[in-house]
Amino acid sequence: MGAGGRMSVPPEGKKSDRDVIRRVPYSKPPFTVGEIKKAIPPHCFRRSVLHSFSYVVYDLIIAFLFYYLATNYIHLLPQPLSYLAWLVYWICQGCVLTGVWVVAHECGHHAFSDYQWLDDTVGLVLHSALLVPYFSWKYSHRRHHSNTASLERDEVFVPKLKSSVGWYSKYLNNPPGRILTVVITLTLGWPLYLMFNVSGRHYDRFACHYDPYGPIYSDRERLQIYLSDAGVLGVSYVLYRFALVKGLAWVLCLYGGPLLIVNGFLVLITWLQHTHPALPHYDSSEWDWLRGALATCDRDYGILNKVFHNITDTHVAHHLFSTMPHYHAMEATKAIKPILGDYYQCDATPVLRAIWREAKECIYVENDESDQTKGVFWYKNKL
Repeated sequence: MGAGGRMSVPPEGKKSDRDVIRRVPYSKPPFTVGEIKKAIPPHCFRRSVLHSFSYVVYDLIIAFLFYYLATNYIHLLPQPLSYLAWLVYWICQGCVLTGVWVVAHECGHHAFSDYQWLDDTVGLVLHSALLVPYFSWKYSHRRHHSNTASLERDEVFVPKLKSSVGWYSKYLNNPPGRILTVVITLTLGWPLYLMFNVSGRHYDRFACHYDPYGPIYSDRERLQIYLSDAGVLGVSYVLYRFALVKGLAWVLCLYGGPLLIVNGFLVLITWLQHTHPALPHYDSSEWDWLRGALATCDRDYGILNKVFHNITDTHVAHHLFSTMPHYHAMEATKAIKPILGDYYQCDATPVLRAIWREAKECIYVENDESDQTKGVFWYKNKL
C-alpha cells in the first residue's frame, strides 16, 4: 500500500515490537476524507450541550472530592504517611484535572456544542483555571491541526533535521542524558512552549503565546489574546490572594502539585502521539493535509484512557475530524480502521517503555538516501 509501508493489514490483537515500529505507508492514500467520513455513523458528529456538560460536572465533582479529602484528612496522618498521601493526591487530582483540560481543548475545536460563544466561554473559564491562555493556544493548536507533520509549518513537536541538532545532543544521547531530557520536557516543557515557543515551529522573530503582537497571531486574533492573558492573570491573582490568607504551602500543595501533573501529562500525551519511529514527516514537496493528519499515533494509557476522555487512544480520528465530540470518537475510530488499513497507527506499548524508546530512537529526522522520494523524513538516532 505504498513504499515503506506494510503489505497487508495486521491481524487484530497485540502487535509485536517489530510490527509497532515498522514504517506506515507514506504514499498518497487510496481513499479520501469524504470516504472516511462516510464510514462513520452520522450521530458521531452531533454535539450535545447536556452530554458535554455532563463531563464537566463529573470531573469537577471528582476534583472537589479529592480536594475535600486532602484538606480534611491528610493533616491527620503521621509523617511520613502524610507526605505519601500528598503525592497520591497530586497524581489523582492531576489526572482528573487533565480530563478538565481535555474538555477545554474540545471547546477550542468547537466540539463542545453547536454554539461558538458557549464553547469559548467554557473553554476560557476551564483553561484559565489551569493557567492556560485559552484563545492563544486555541489558534496555535488549530494551525497544528492544519499543518500536522509539516516540517515547515507544523506548530509543535517539530522534529529537528540532523544538520540542526545542537552540539550538546551527543552528550545527552545516553541513559542519564535521556532521563534528564525527559524530566525537563515533562516538568518545564509546557511553560517553555507557551513563553518561548520551545519545540514549536521556527519564526523570524521571538514568538510567545502571551504576546498579542507576536508572529503566531493575525490582526483579527490579537484582541482575544489579550482576553486570554487577562484570564491567566485573573486566576494568578486569585491564587496570590489565597497564598496571603492560607499560605504559600497551602496553594502549592492543593493546586501547584496537581498542576505539575496536568502539565506533564498534556506534554507527554502530545509528544507520544506525534513522535514515533513508524511515523513520517514531510517537507513542502510532499506534504498534504490528509497524509499529515494520518501521521499521528493512538496510544494506550490503560484506565487513564477513560479519565482523559479517550484523547489518548482516538487521536487519529480527532485529527481527521476535530469538531467531533470526544464521547463519539471511540465509535468513530472503530468505524474508520477498516478504511485506513495500514495508514492507521496504534501503539499499545506500555507508556514508560514507550517514553524510553522514543527518547532513544527519535533524535532527529532525515530522508532515506536510497529512496527517490526526498520529501519524506523519518526519525533516526545515529549522531
